[in-house]
Amino acid sequence: MKSLKKMNFTRLLPMTIGLATLLFFSCNKEESPSMEGEQSLDVVALTASDEAELISEEIITVAEDVYSSDEISTISKASYRSDYLPDCVTVTTVVTDTTKEKTIDFGLGCELPNGNVLSGIIFLSYEKDMELATKTITLSLVDFTFNEVTVEGGATIERVRSNENGNPQADATGTFNGTWPDGSTSNFTGNRTREWIEGYGSGFWGDNVFLIMGKRTYTGPQGNVFIKETITPLRREWSCRFIVSGILEITRNDLTASLDFGDGECDAKGVLTYPDGGTEEIFLRRFRN
Repeated sequence: MKSLKKMNFTRLLPMTIGLATLLFFSCNKEESPSMEGEQSLDVVALTASDEAELISEEIITVAEDVYSSDEISTISKASYRSDYLPDCVTVTTVVTDTTKEKTIDFGLGCELPNGNVLSGIIFLSYEKDMELATKTITLSLVDFTFNEVTVEGGATIERVRSNENGNPQADATGTFNGTWPDGSTSNFTGNRTREWIEGYGSGFWGDNVFLIMGKRTYTGPQGNVFIKETITPLRREWSCRFIVSGILEITRNDLTASLDFGDGECDAKGVLTYPDGGTEEIFLRRFRN
């Protein structure tokens, strides 16, 4: 087994409000372990891909929060408002004969409770009948930025009000592209299933907990491609910016490694296991100063 080595990462791009954002980021390191030869697993690029995943998670999170507020208000026949989106966000609803269309406008910049700053619009459209047990939600972005990274793309979300465990579930398939101020670009595409296991309908964002499964492909600014598939469900607690547990299988150039996010503690650490069985403890920053 390899010895554990701490690595310090700094952003390549300047960040206002202390956050580098959307799908990916670049960083420097004192030392980065990798698979030997051309078929390498660069920890720096891998860490960047984890931040990319957080971006897509945040976009889907906003969509599901707005949809759920509509769902809960309609089903309970009482006014309900989640406390996740701050007052600087304007949500406008247009109802047609068959659909509801939601415009979620972050203006020129609006900070979420987790510190991420969004601008522009997330647009949602779904069937008007809120009594349906299953609903298809389409998501698109208009002039959207995430911590100064321009984001384009969209997603289709199959929303189930109550799965076999009695929990809300969202199956999302989407593609997002990020462009940094220096012109570098990255891409993230894939599908994921998010089961909302705690906090649904409480009105307090900090007690929300999700289990995430899925498979996705990340292409970084230098052309690094990672295919990542969930082996053990990833546990995401909104009170923590990190995945607190779960295991990803990561493939690059026909070599496969795994990343273990831990045993439930909210920290930046993960254990990377290489194809030869060696391990490294790595640090995942996820956009905060």
